[in-house]
Amino acid sequence: MISPAVEITGLVKRYGRTTAVDGLTLRCARGEVTAILGPNGAGKTSTIEICEGFLRFDAGSVRVLGLAPGDPALRARVGVMPQSGGVPQAIRASEWLRLVSRFHAHPLPPAALLDRLGLTEHARTPFRRLSGGQQQRLSLAAAVIGRPELVFLDEPTAGLDPQARHACWEVVGELRSAGVSVVLTTHYMDEAEKLADQVVIIDRGRVVAGGSPATLTGAERQLRFRARPGLNLDELLMALPPGSAAKESPAGHYIIEGLVDPSLLATVTAWCATEGVTTEDLSIERRTLEDVFLELTGRELR
Repeated sequence: MISPAVEITGLVKRYGRTTAVDGLTLRCARGEVTAILGPNGAGKTSTIEICEGFLRFDAGSVRVLGLAPGDPALRARVGVMPQSGGVPQAIRASEWLRLVSRFHAHPLPPAALLDRLGLTEHARTPFRRLSGGQQQRLSLAAAVIGRPELVFLDEPTAGLDPQARHACWEVVGELRSAGVSVVLTTHYMDEAEKLADQVVIIDRGRVVAGGSPATLTGAERQLRFRARPGLNLDELLMALPPGSAAKESPAGHYIIEGLVDPSLLATVTAWCATEGVTTEDLSIERRTLEDVFLELTGRELR
């Protein structure tokens, strides 16, 4: 039986008295994109860096392509894109990719990768003079140049403009189509919904939910609208069919859950008209991954 791309059981990582990863267990299948989501400080980067072999851990077990993290046999099989760092500041973009390519038996052509990620015009620019987004794209190119079996991408599109984000998404899609396993962390819910086969939400160092985006968001729909803040939701619920639920989140944004059909829509609009409430952006939508994330991890700033 082929082992998972990544298998973590009961992982614990402490920094002094702070437990960053607290008994975390997860499994990333081969040939799939697994997105790891979580608030700041949830333990995402610590978990990824342990899998990459950069951090020691205090308890539990971790296997990467069936091997222990840091095993020399993984070097040619795993690509790594860290959040930041790792590139000499004075090296030119093209020189860096050529250097990285020499560590691999059958690398992708550096010039083609530069072109694919919109960096050809900056091929001779020193790393320190690249913009933050350009540095991100160069790091992504370095992570995939060796044709790895598994790629770790830590916040791969942080700080990128929309065009660059979509270019990176296309690269991730091409990796999956080629059978490469991808494990990425992200704060962008739309990114996780678009790219991931499996989503793992972690909070305070533990897994709080996991599954495909469709499984996590469910099939039920919601009625959403904007209106003045502070509507009397108890009165609104009295007018709705039994089993309905209503909430205001954030202020002035209302969500009605239950059997969403034309009669529910008519009831809500009639109630608002009776109360003299003007509604905006009335729409019927399914629950989003962001809704699930906030329900599980809370809305307070960390």
